[in-house]
Amino acid sequence: MKISRDEKKYPIILLALTITLIFAIALFSTIGTANVGVMDVFKIVVEKIPFLNRFVDMSKITDSHRTIIWNIRLPRVILGVLVGASLSMAGAAFQGMFKNPMADPYIIGISSGAALGATIAIILKLDYRIYNISTISVFAFLGALLTVFLVYNIARIGGSLPITNLLLAGVAIGQFFTAIMSFLMIIYDNDMNKIIYWTLGSLSGKGWEPVNRIFLLVVTVMILINFFARDLNIMLTGDEVAQSLGVDVEKTKLYLLILCSLITSIVVSVSGIIGFVGLIIPHIARIVLGPDHRILLPASALLGGIFMIFADTIARTIISPVQIPVGIITALFGGPFFIYLLKRGERI
Repeated sequence: MKISRDEKKYPIILLALTITLIFAIALFSTIGTANVGVMDVFKIVVEKIPFLNRFVDMSKITDSHRTIIWNIRLPRVILGVLVGASLSMAGAAFQGMFKNPMADPYIIGISSGAALGATIAIILKLDYRIYNISTISVFAFLGALLTVFLVYNIARIGGSLPITNLLLAGVAIGQFFTAIMSFLMIIYDNDMNKIIYWTLGSLSGKGWEPVNRIFLLVVTVMILINFFARDLNIMLTGDEVAQSLGVDVEKTKLYLLILCSLITSIVVSVSGIIGFVGLIIPHIARIVLGPDHRILLPASALLGGIFMIFADTIARTIISPVQIPVGIITALFGGPFFIYLLKRGERI
């Protein structure tokens, strides 16, 4: 394939977005009641790196600032990056696969299914870990897979999968699972606070433990999703044309459904339901960068990480010291954006 001028710019664009994300991590880590500078954040991070720490002057940084940045703010920001990147990449894959910019893990109910699975694990007190994989994550994944199975089979008509049916089935199943969670909150009121946490979504009070738990899994699944970028590009021409060009469309959809369900369930298991990130970010990335999934998928992940830590910073500071669940902030952005897409009736 001949490389176009736009394709030559892809590495530069991704490098620029990566640098922006790094500075966003440092910047948003400084925002809060304690006054910590951006350079202090970089110094605190470098201090943890062997051999490099000897070149950093830490004399003017207090122990309290070290604790605030390293143990509280930085892990929360990194977790936000993982969550935002995962949901955005899953949304970009769904939108490409279904050829509709209104498809995302939240709209088609996968987030609600994963949250219901996690809620059942909480109620049953099944908080164990096997090879660093928690049973809550496993239940979240099973809930996500159940949602995909139900939505896919409800929406399918013969051998086709109308997008309108898919979206309506996703909304219906998502609301049904949310109703089940509300019912469980009434019955198991001792676990009500934890269940409410899943329905609203939050990144607060996590520390490094969830970051360490999901980091490798999230990165691995994102790499696997990127392998399907070429197939997604071909599928934009239509399923029949893609099939004639050698793409096994049904298998590709199945693999992507499983991978996107997996990555969604992984992040939902630690953050709860955070909606609309997978809707807003891929659409914006597509407007700016075009529909080529070789750049769209990684760019959506990077932009999603930036957006999530921006939204979470608003959530924890807008009415400080009270912290708003970040899912509320993303819904405030995403709700009007979804209405905008509906009014335009836009398609890829």
